[in-house]
Amino acid sequence: MKIVSIQLKNNGQPKYLQLFNSIKEQISQGEMKPGERLPAIRSLASQLGVNTSTVVNAYKQLESNGYITAKKGSGYFISDTKSRIHDTQFSSDLGLYKDASVINFANATPHPSIFPIESFKACINEVLERDKGFAFGYDESNGYRPLRQSILAYFNREYSIPVENEDFLQIVSGAQQGIDIIGKALLNPGDYVITESPTYDGAVAAFKSRGARIISVNMEKDGMDIEELEKKIRICKPKLIYVMTRYQNPTTVCYSQEKLEKLMLLAKENNLYIVEDDSMSELYFEKEKYMALKVLDKKNEYVIYLKSFSKILMPGLRVGSMVIPKNLIDRFTKIKHTSDISSSGLIQRSLDLYFRSEKWDEHLQYMKEIYRGRFEFMLAGLDRMGKYGLKYEKPGGGLYFWVKLPRHLSAEFFYKKCRNNGLVFIPSGIFYDNMTKNCDDYIRLSFASAGIDQISEGMEILEKCLIN
Repeated sequence: MKIVSIQLKNNGQPKYLQLFNSIKEQISQGEMKPGERLPAIRSLASQLGVNTSTVVNAYKQLESNGYITAKKGSGYFISDTKSRIHDTQFSSDLGLYKDASVINFANATPHPSIFPIESFKACINEVLERDKGFAFGYDESNGYRPLRQSILAYFNREYSIPVENEDFLQIVSGAQQGIDIIGKALLNPGDYVITESPTYDGAVAAFKSRGARIISVNMEKDGMDIEELEKKIRICKPKLIYVMTRYQNPTTVCYSQEKLEKLMLLAKENNLYIVEDDSMSELYFEKEKYMALKVLDKKNEYVIYLKSFSKILMPGLRVGSMVIPKNLIDRFTKIKHTSDISSSGLIQRSLDLYFRSEKWDEHLQYMKEIYRGRFEFMLAGLDRMGKYGLKYEKPGGGLYFWVKLPRHLSAEFFYKKCRNNGLVFIPSGIFYDNMTKNCDDYIRLSFASAGIDQISEGMEILEKCLIN
């Protein structure tokens, strides 16, 4: 391997991405052959005069893009590029088709190539050996008790959520089932639900399926417009409010503590429930960690905290959890039992072991570094295109960029143009329940399932479609 040059001064790219690009180029040009061993991390860091974390992050990005393979106890080796998988197949409610040639900035779940297959398989095997046939029996409708204890301990430790009794936590088959249970438990035809605008369309669809009427409140840079929210609460007297307080989908907004406190006060004054949907809180790229609204619900009375793990672990596991106000436990448990009796016992027991063996924490750090690299790469591309009129607020975490298009561009039109050139994303209209003046001038770009090579190619397509 040739000695690479790492710029000590800021040249617009983090050092680990400079190293990633240098090694990738050598592999692509055949200067490094399949099976060749890469230098040890400490050795290369010393050689280049950089921190070991720079080399670790570069190697992680190379591995996630299929350029290199890690062999336990032996190091990293160049992959066989002929067998590298560039599978970007996907489908969505937008009618996007399965096509391996399309760059996917629409999908918000991790690519299967970075699923923790080996470590989770070890947990499954250990559970099967330990529990035998009991692993395939029905657990309690509200979930396998040890898993509920593990998840609640995690919430206490990481988020300071003031709930210690696992009886208040329910395991659900993914966040979408959690939203469905909430709708069945709390809503009747004609009831009002207040949501953010824009918001997650899957939640809106679930509430509407119960006959609810959706009232939206505009988002500001630190959360909902509280004055508008207060007016709509007075007029509509809603049954519940649905919010995403950390790295909101699609805007990436995080709520300020001031707005969280006002939300909590409004819930108490009006005796209404707030659904706090959280799938992004672990994915922060800055030092600041934002507080959950549930932290302020000291007596566990008003906030239903819904947590999904699919954006970090594996979406097909279909495991999520809800911390439920104490007076709703019986109602939610009955509806969960009617829905599917209980979630998969084998998966719950394996996930419990995954948490207890600290594999979750290890995988979380791995995913944060993978996503950080993709985030910074897409950020650099968007910065470059600012000259064409693209605007956005730099998010501190999450998996998206919420990008405002130049005034002359329709998001729907621009989506179709980019799709015809091999790039897909989500135009903003899908996130608005009612037509508004701003519903067709944003696009959501996700870096969750696209590797750095694909992000680079996708940004080139985006730029091409902007200027032509």
